[in-house]
Amino acid sequence: MKRAKRTFSQDEKNFIFDLWKQGVGFSDIGKLLAAAPGTVFTVLRDRGGIKPAPQARNTQHLTLAEREEIRVALSAKMSFRAIARMLDRSPSTISREVARNRGRRYYKAVDADNRAKRLAKRPKPGVLELNPQLRQIVMDKLELKWSPEQISGWLGVQYPRAKRMQVSHETIYKAMYVRAKGIIHHSFTQHLRRKKPMRHSRYHRRSGDRSFTNIVNGVSIHERSKHIENRKSLGHWEGDLVSGSKNTHIATLVDRKSRFTIILKLAGKDAESVYAALVGAFQQMPVEYRKSLTWDRGMELAKHAELTRKTGIPVYFCDPQCPWQRGTNENTNSLIRQYFPRKTDLSPHSQEILNYVATQLNERPRKTLKFKTPSHMIDKGVAIIT
Repeated sequence: MKRAKRTFSQDEKNFIFDLWKQGVGFSDIGKLLAAAPGTVFTVLRDRGGIKPAPQARNTQHLTLAEREEIRVALSAKMSFRAIARMLDRSPSTISREVARNRGRRYYKAVDADNRAKRLAKRPKPGVLELNPQLRQIVMDKLELKWSPEQISGWLGVQYPRAKRMQVSHETIYKAMYVRAKGIIHHSFTQHLRRKKPMRHSRYHRRSGDRSFTNIVNGVSIHERSKHIENRKSLGHWEGDLVSGSKNTHIATLVDRKSRFTIILKLAGKDAESVYAALVGAFQQMPVEYRKSLTWDRGMELAKHAELTRKTGIPVYFCDPQCPWQRGTNENTNSLIRQYFPRKTDLSPHSQEILNYVATQLNERPRKTLKFKTPSHMIDKGVAIIT
């Protein structure tokens, strides 16, 4: 026998969204509500994991009690003006209310109130629905892997006087994730940095231990000058490896001040391969852009002393399992994952392809740069790497 479909009351739906926001998973929510995890997922998916705004009746609208007063007055054959004076309302308000609800003879207070509630729930068109030109611009930028926040900030700079050409980043997220509205197709979420089927709580975590090996004679990040910490000048780099399938790797470098990014093809993860790639990159830079390098404690940079002797760049190492100490590079690697997802074989990608990806990243507007691009922050007359 087929089991009846599980339905949720409004209070239960609010409960689901509140728990989801706190980081509780489908299964745990389902256990609390005696519902299948798939049913909970469906409720969340249709709204993209975003809790709908609560429905609140406008205080200026007629209440059920007032509508009952209107019904009684109509039965007593009072005029619209007399009813309006009794309720301290405009005569036109009473006239429209009666006309839209079957007139004097058939007016019923409960039916009129239910109709008003039903019409209040109708979807209101948003800015992206009303402006196809703006919607197309947003979709074009999403295809370039710009984040909604970058798109919103760029529109503000590009169209400072045209309010109709501006939209908040949260509206763009909702346009993609809230499938019930279908403003921007849900498939556009694949262009986002994190390709999730719906909005996740910031409390969701993937925990796990990471092993590390101590670097011999490595200089701690705590010995790095405050000048570097404060991002006062160009030339202070953060670096790391991005790994793919089949034991393939690329190296990434990002300037702390400008967020200018360099991606390097590696022959392997071994210390010699990484050393050769970094020396080649830094030797192509002008001296003013070679001031320091911060790395994690991976053994791929075991030849840090030779790198310093060869290029003159001091190397600083983060504390074990503290990736936030290289937050700029971690964020950049997350951007690069849009182009090279996990379990991607990186070996077929030439240095030219990596340069192309780096150029796309360097031409994206960044909120932290007041929506200027990393390329704008670097001296355009100087070739950092070719």
